[in-house]
Amino acid sequence: QLRLVESGGGLVQPGGSLRLSCAAPGFKLNEYAVGWFRQAPGQGREGVAYISRNGGRTLYVDSVKGRFTISRDNVEKVVYLQMNSLKPEDTAVYYCAGDDAPNNDYLPTHHEGYDWWGQGTQVTVSS
Repeated sequence: QLRLVESGGGLVQPGGSLRLSCAAPGFKLNEYAVGWFRQAPGQGREGVAYISRNGGRTLYVDSVKGRFTISRDNVEKVVYLQMNSLKPEDTAVYYCAGDDAPNNDYLPTHHEGYDWWGQGTQVTVSS
């Protein structure tokens, strides 16, 4: 059972930046594809960014392209989400999720494709 722990959320003004971290202490993170999802109050869970187990593939939802960057450090067992030029509509609870990856191309883009989830971290973009 993969354990994921998010951190780095907080309150930031529009146009500001945050970096979220998703740690997997004690696990071989390089065996898992990882996705970042978010859920705003009253809305469904939305996929934001995804990264394959070796970092060779990344995908983004259109609304964050050019502003968010997903990356991973498999030695340190952490996946990052760098968020720049934040907008009020980015306000949500952000979750990271992992799924066993059979190969380096495997990269699910729907929340149902992920088996392991963190507890979430709140991101609020407001002046």
